[in-house]
Amino acid sequence: MTSALTPSFTLNDFDFELPPELIAQHPATERSGSRLLDGRGNQPHDLVFRSLPDLLQPGDLLVFNDTRVLKARLHGEKQTGGSVEALIERVLPRQGNDAGEMLAHIRASKSPKPGSTVRLGTDGPEPFEALVLGRGGPDGSLFHLQVAGDPFALLERCGHVPLPPYISHDDAPEDAERYQTVFARTPGAVAAPTAALHFDEALLARLAERGIGTARVTLHVGAGTFQPVRTENLAEHKMHSEWFEVGQETVDAIRATRAAGGRIVSVGTTTLRALESAAVQTASREGLDRPCSGETDIFITPGFRFKVVDTLVTNFHLPKSTLMMLVSAFTGHAHVMGLYRHAIEARYRFFSYGDAMLLQRR
Repeated sequence: MTSALTPSFTLNDFDFELPPELIAQHPATERSGSRLLDGRGNQPHDLVFRSLPDLLQPGDLLVFNDTRVLKARLHGEKQTGGSVEALIERVLPRQGNDAGEMLAHIRASKSPKPGSTVRLGTDGPEPFEALVLGRGGPDGSLFHLQVAGDPFALLERCGHVPLPPYISHDDAPEDAERYQTVFARTPGAVAAPTAALHFDEALLARLAERGIGTARVTLHVGAGTFQPVRTENLAEHKMHSEWFEVGQETVDAIRATRAAGGRIVSVGTTTLRALESAAVQTASREGLDRPCSGETDIFITPGFRFKVVDTLVTNFHLPKSTLMMLVSAFTGHAHVMGLYRHAIEARYRFFSYGDAMLLQRR
């Protein structure tokens, strides 16, 4: 599902030079102690994230992604003894028996063959066997694995936090807590909805005291979120598919907020993709009028017509990434590039463990 694309934009229009030392390797000491760049006006304002309630109005609605990050990275070995590394992309619905099934990316010197087994979690005390059923996934690039027992329990016991490729250290106990939102409840993601990492219980309480509502969607972020765009012609890029759900309670909250004159504030690009995907898939003319769930491969580029989200809280994204294109579509390409120049000059911290900004739809 690709957005209407403004033909004048090519891949290089979303590039910028980022000093490597600005890539955050660890989270801020306090979640809400990160910096916040208010980019809604013509001039950027440098703030602290815990000041967010003062930037919103009573009656606004914050929408969060409640996905929970799996310990999806597993070390293991093949029957031949060769080492493998697996990144579980998706846990499949149970079929009513004792077996569990997963789709995974597997790195090995030679790919495991259908019918073979791999031993996963070998760097821990309780490794387990996975039967390779074959290939699967939307494009057949993933490995279809079968395990005995509950995949979620196996991953929690044997897996590692799947930190992004630009974080150079192995996962630590700190990451098990901080690469997870305080309201995560629906397991299934292999990457965190990072804009939501800045929220702590104290900040959520202040938002409630100010009369700012909250609602939730689920979008299980896949490893494809880090997939680079390899073609200069953006229309040729194929987005990865992710599962999402926007429930009736959230639809009702959005409708009530709209009726009262409040704004819909998306916490992160994953929440925005879920809300706008639901509006597109339900063919809603304006806003969102009924629940929706399923797969989305929506590609939001300049020219996209937003129907749901008015304001966006987001982290800083990789050069030439689909998320740079999304925020450019939301608030204007020239405006975004100016904000990024300011952020680099002001030494903001970038990417998953980095700082955030607040954007208004234009």
